[in-house]
Amino acid sequence: MASNRPAPEAPFVPSQRSAETLAYGSVRTDEGPWEEWNPTADSIRPVRGKHRVAKQRGGGFARSSTVLGVGVIAAVSAGGMASANTGKAPVSISMPDLPNVGSLISDDEPAEDAAPALANFGSEAPATDTGESATDAGEALRSRIMAQAESQQTQLETKAAAAAAAAAAKAQADAVAKAEKEAEAKASAAKKKAADEAAKKAEAARLAELATQYTLPTSSYTITSTFGQAGSLWSSGYHTGLDFAAPTGTLIKAVHSGTVTEAGWAGSYGYRTILTLDDGTEVWFCHQSSISVSVGQKVGTGDVIGRVGATGNVTGAHLHLEVHPDGGSDGIDPAAWLRSKGLNP
Repeated sequence: MASNRPAPEAPFVPSQRSAETLAYGSVRTDEGPWEEWNPTADSIRPVRGKHRVAKQRGGGFARSSTVLGVGVIAAVSAGGMASANTGKAPVSISMPDLPNVGSLISDDEPAEDAAPALANFGSEAPATDTGESATDAGEALRSRIMAQAESQQTQLETKAAAAAAAAAAKAQADAVAKAEKEAEAKASAAKKKAADEAAKKAEAARLAELATQYTLPTSSYTITSTFGQAGSLWSSGYHTGLDFAAPTGTLIKAVHSGTVTEAGWAGSYGYRTILTLDDGTEVWFCHQSSISVSVGQKVGTGDVIGRVGATGNVTGAHLHLEVHPDGGSDGIDPAAWLRSKGLNP
């Protein structure tokens, strides 16, 4: 803090010594006589700067920067002691905005104008919150933070539980769907197997029934040529029937019931008998040595219609058998047709 510049000393006048000379303590005899000095505007040089010495009023004390400093220290000390005696939490001390010392101690303003500002200087500021209210506010803030944390934790746990439940439900649904699919596949396989077995049984029953209706054309035979076999022995370039090699005179039977539509000589086929079945299929019996039926005759399964021979274009005694569905010119494999009727040539 800046201090005022020292005022010029007053002239020493011995004759004006008095016992009431201003001093701290008693009158000192070892110093010259003093007289009261009242500075005036004429006796004091103007002070440069902001700090000016105000006029001393009658009965007052000199206001200077030292006195102001002492007052501030005393006020702060008094505030600290007051705070210590209360036994409560320290409170803030409000420091009022004061004008500078030069404006407080001025020739232009009366000293009494600065008194209100100094009167409250250093006083304890009104406490806005007590220790208990501060504690309550802290607890409330802590409780709110904890509540928010718990709420967030609860939300996270809820989301995690929901996700886990959804995953478990999905896994369970997938497992159920997989089990259902496997069960359906097994049921389908079992159903298909049962259907196949039933079809096989039905086919076996049908073939067994047909076997009573169909029979092989001869006995004691050997298959020598099959359908479609290529060779120069046949005018078409391939074999058109199925050959049953057997001794001459072996009986030839009707494979199924039907009507004789042809019986006689047929060129390269030798002696041939054509039996037309009820469904229109024609069965040709060729290279016979003799014919036992006539045209228009109805025969049953197993009836004798002729005998094995070697007539026509042959290399040996055998029965040449052809099958023509619906009486067409193109024949089919006789072996496959016989198998479809429950027979195994």
